[in-house]
Amino acid sequence: MGFFKKEVKKFEYKPRYYKGEGNPYEVKHKFDEYRTTVGRNKGLKGKFVAAIDEFKNSENGGVNKTILIIIAVLVLLFLFIIDFDLSIFLSKNN
Repeated sequence: MGFFKKEVKKFEYKPRYYKGEGNPYEVKHKFDEYRTTVGRNKGLKGKFVAAIDEFKNSENGGVNKTILIIIAVLVLLFLFIIDFDLSIFLSKNN
C-alpha cells in the first residue's frame, strides 16, 4: 500500500528581482504599527477598552454627531414600521 502514500514536495524559491529587506511573503497589515489593539493577546475586556481608548484619542476626537442622528432616525423608522407604541415613554399626569 505504499503507492497511496503522498510525499510532500518542498521548493526553495527565491525571487529573482527582490532586493528589499525582510521576508517578501510576510502578510502584514499596513496600519498595524499605528494601532494599539493589535499585537498582544488580551482578553475580550482588554481589547474593548483598548479600542475605546484608541477611538477617543484619534484625530477625529470621538463620535460623529451626524452618525448618531442617522442611527436615531433609522431606529425610529424601524419602530414605526413594526408599529411600536411610543406612548410608553411619555408620562401620564392624569
